Amino acid sequence: MNRNRMTEIFDIVLHLDAHLNQWIASLGPWIHAVLFAVIFCETGLVVTPFLPGDSLLFALGAIAATEGSPLRMSTLIALLSTAAVLGNTLNYAVGRHLGPKVFRGERRWLNKRHLEETQRFYDRHGGKTVVITRFLPIVRTFAPFVAGAGGMPFGRFTAFNVAGGLLWVGACLLAGYFFGNIPFVKRHFDIVVAGIIFVSMIPFLIRVVSGYFKKRKAHDSVPERNVG
Repeated sequence: MNRNRMTEIFDIVLHLDAHLNQWIASLGPWIHAVLFAVIFCETGLVVTPFLPGDSLLFALGAIAATEGSPLRMSTLIALLSTAAVLGNTLNYAVGRHLGPKVFRGERRWLNKRHLEETQRFYDRHGGKTVVITRFLPIVRTFAPFVAGAGGMPFGRFTAFNVAGGLLWVGACLLAGYFFGNIPFVKRHFDIVVAGIIFVSMIPFLIRVVSGYFKKRKAHDSVPERNVG
C-alpha cells in the first residue's frame, strides 16, 4: 500500500464525521446498507480487523444527535447490532468448520499472532471473551472465530454474542450521541477519534508487551551450554 493511500485512509478515520456527512448526502437511505456492511465485515471476516468500528459508531451517534439528521438512533442500534451479531455468527461458523487445524501451520489469510493472542484471552476469561472483546479492536474480530474453532456450543455462543453486540453498538452510539456534539469534541474530532482508538487498544498493547517480556525472561533464564 503506497503512502498516498495510507494518508487517505488515516484522513477518513480521523475525520469520520465530515466524510460520513458527505456519504450520507450522496447515498441517502443507502448509507444504512454501507454501514451494515462495514460492521458486518469487521466482525465477520478475520481478514478485515482494521475497520474502524468504535470510532465509526461514535461518529454516527454524534451525527444522529444533530438537528435535522436523517439518521435515527433507534434505527442505528437495531441495524448495527444485527450486523454485529450476524457478523460474529458467520465468523463462528467458519471457525467451527475449520476446527483446531487453524492453529497448526501458516495461512496467508490468517494472522497467527492475533489468533494465539485471542486463544490466550479465551483461556483466561472463557465464554465471556465474546462480550469483553467486543470493546477490543482486532481481538474482537478473532474472538468468534476462535470460539468456533474451540468448539463452544452454538447456544452458549449466541447468548454471549447477542449480549456483546447490543452492549458494544449501544454504548458506542450513545457515547457519540451524548458527547459527540460538545463544542470541544466537535472542534477536535480528529484528536477524540485518535484517543478512542488508542484507549481501546491499550489492553491489547499491554498483553503484547507483557508477552514480549515474558519471552525475553524465559530466554534469558535458559543457561548457556558450554561447548568443547
